[in-house]
Amino acid sequence: MGTAKYLGARTMLAAALMLAVIFLVLVAHIESAEAAYPGANGKIVFNSNRTTGEGVDNPTGDLEIFTMNKDGTGLTQLTFNTTSDGAPSFSGDGSTIVFTSQRDGNSEIYTMDSDGSDQTRRTTNTSTELSPTISHDETKLAYSSNRDGNFEIYLLESGVETNLTENNAADGGTAFSPDGNRIAFTSNREGNSDIYVMDTDPDTNDATNISDNPASESSPDWSPNGQKIAFSSVRNSNNDVYVMNALDGSSERRLTKNAAQDFTPAFSPDGKKIAFTSFRAGDDIEIFTMKAKPEGRKNRPKNLTKTDGVSESDPTWQPLVN
Repeated sequence: MGTAKYLGARTMLAAALMLAVIFLVLVAHIESAEAAYPGANGKIVFNSNRTTGEGVDNPTGDLEIFTMNKDGTGLTQLTFNTTSDGAPSFSGDGSTIVFTSQRDGNSEIYTMDSDGSDQTRRTTNTSTELSPTISHDETKLAYSSNRDGNFEIYLLESGVETNLTENNAADGGTAFSPDGNRIAFTSNREGNSDIYVMDTDPDTNDATNISDNPASESSPDWSPNGQKIAFSSVRNSNNDVYVMNALDGSSERRLTKNAAQDFTPAFSPDGKKIAFTSFRAGDDIEIFTMKAKPEGRKNRPKNLTKTDGVSESDPTWQPLVN
């Protein structure tokens, strides 16, 4: 009987973890957004529901936005709310962070300075806005909104919001290219979640499926030189990080090789490393970094967060520009 109870508990735990994985895949499809811009490697911004630690003030245990140094030291909490803040992404000079917050009743787009000051609401809508990304020159914001009944990609420029996708599918996970002329995103318009690229010109409407795989793909992020896109894919039975050519999706390479789930890759500003979210620490969801090449004996991912029972996710690097 004791063995049966133990196996039953193990089965329930496995089922709970699988539900968590499925939830993360679905959320990553819509919510996760990164933008990698060239520069020196600055801080890493991420979400966390941690409640303890030096400088942490999060008694309700909701998602807040934090930064840390590239080696995991220097933790700093930037948002302080009783509701969730998430999906942070840096501007091209590293001075601004765009993010989502539910502090005003529903998920809207906000910006703040890199030190957490000057938090400003940028969208005002009764719908849900997710996955924001900010252009290199900070003149444009792109994000996903369900204001038209399903999630579409919108562009906010000079106070004007424009629907860039206009279809019945779910579109999300936006990421500006380094030059600000293209947006990578995820869409299930062909039946499963794939990576698409389109121009920011609303008159072009030229979204192209560049991953085109029967597996679920999500969380695109451009390399700082604009030549490659990192993304998550479940094509090998679990979620892994891949990279492909940004132009046409060719030369795909699998970077993480672990039985755990790896999500939300983000290139470093120098293009040499990738930060990502992973279950490989066990039941915890942690932030790891690795060289931007296939995982192996000489390229072992490093856990930067190491917090028991805490969810850390959606890392993005800060570019430091001279």
